[in-house]
Amino acid sequence: MAEKKKFLLRIDPELYEALERWANDEFRSVNAQIEFVLRESVRRAGRLKAKAQPEAPTEED
Repeated sequence: MAEKKKFLLRIDPELYEALERWANDEFRSVNAQIEFVLRESVRRAGRLKAKAQPEAPTEED
């Protein structure tokens, strides 16, 4: 697994508390929840490259 990029994030306390509640509901850390939300937003915007999917084996007669 590649090393993750570390950076400082300043965030409004009210927003942090909402993210913390959401993360707890989904059994994630706040950090993992922020990454999840960002990844989904970027993916839906079409800005995230799809990971290469292994090809499914084909049946040959």
